[in-house]
Amino acid sequence: MRVHLPELTQHPAFRLNRPMSRAALIIHNRDARRLWLHAQGLSPTPTGEVDVLSMVRQLGLLQLDTIRVVARAHHHILWSRNQNYREPMLGKAMTDRRELFEHFTHDASVLAMDMYPMWRRQFRRLEAKVRGWEWHRGMLDKKGRNAIKERIRNEGPLSTKAFKSKAKKKGMWRRPPHKLALDYMWYAGELSTSHRENFTKFYDLTERVVPEHLREQVYDDQAQIDWLCREALRRLGFATHGDLQRFWDAVSNDEARSWTETGTDLVRVDIQCADKSRYRALAPADIEARLADLPAPTSRLRILNPFDPVIRDRKRLQRLFGFDYRIEVFVPAAKRKWGYYVYPILEGDRMVGRIEVSGDRNNGCLTIKNIWPEPGVKWTGARQSKLESELIRMARFIGVEELVWA
Repeated sequence: MRVHLPELTQHPAFRLNRPMSRAALIIHNRDARRLWLHAQGLSPTPTGEVDVLSMVRQLGLLQLDTIRVVARAHHHILWSRNQNYREPMLGKAMTDRRELFEHFTHDASVLAMDMYPMWRRQFRRLEAKVRGWEWHRGMLDKKGRNAIKERIRNEGPLSTKAFKSKAKKKGMWRRPPHKLALDYMWYAGELSTSHRENFTKFYDLTERVVPEHLREQVYDDQAQIDWLCREALRRLGFATHGDLQRFWDAVSNDEARSWTETGTDLVRVDIQCADKSRYRALAPADIEARLADLPAPTSRLRILNPFDPVIRDRKRLQRLFGFDYRIEVFVPAAKRKWGYYVYPILEGDRMVGRIEVSGDRNNGCLTIKNIWPEPGVKWTGARQSKLESELIRMARFIGVEELVWA
């Protein structure tokens, strides 16, 4: 497998030590929105040949989620960027070609395999964190964990269902010792996700999942921090140190702040928000060239997933788009403002509404339950036609034929 890490040339040993620009560049709100959408692959028309690895690489990380109202989040996020994508393609990229690996960012996520050397610090961070969890102290001891690894070595990838043990105490967070042990070894990098079947995770020895040449590459901690912060900034377009910390959740807040304070090859920018206020952020050295070459996004109307990277950071979403959004799956039905699983609607570079829609694959239909235009957005016939076209594409994506308007 070819290593694709040109970004490693951004290690301090390869960089010029130029001071940060003192005068802040003003990025107007429309340009800020377009820069963010373009960086996250939502600017071009979502067509063409499907390259799962390239999409994940551009995103940085692809969050996994179990909920399937229309499609699971990871599939929907990829489909939003190329509507020729179909659900089996992710598994093939991960399992057949080993182009991707699975680990924990802010949540369970898929990452490009060739960034594995820069993820080693996350194994150490999470191993220490898991050991400190009170509810995780009931896991198997080292002898028990080695017995699990020996079974996997001899039998091949196994899920939690292959093991039996019972939690000593009952409670919401109480889990059987073998599950805690599998989790711990996965967080620590001793085991890796081999594949998933109906979203059930199968664990294998890391040396059988991650190519040897990537396991042998070692970078010191500072080089990893530099890479993670720099690559987060590249994918965000502009960011505060808090944005950088939250992107991978693989550096601490202090580490992200310290990185920004070095001032190396960073440009100070003032970002104009949707309400015309401004906030200070940092951008890559090529920010002016990026802005000069920034294309207008497609005018196609898009239904985005609640876990889409553009939606996930609610504060950033509110600042740039003036779009107040939260997912209400854990809100009691009587207290929901919108609905159980409501999707944001993007048109061009604006959030124009939200929609509650569900897929019924058994009965072959996509049901539209409600639509809410954003304040100030006129829901014209042309906009409705765009929405219907997107719903037809979404129905095709999950393999159903009928649209049902509730």
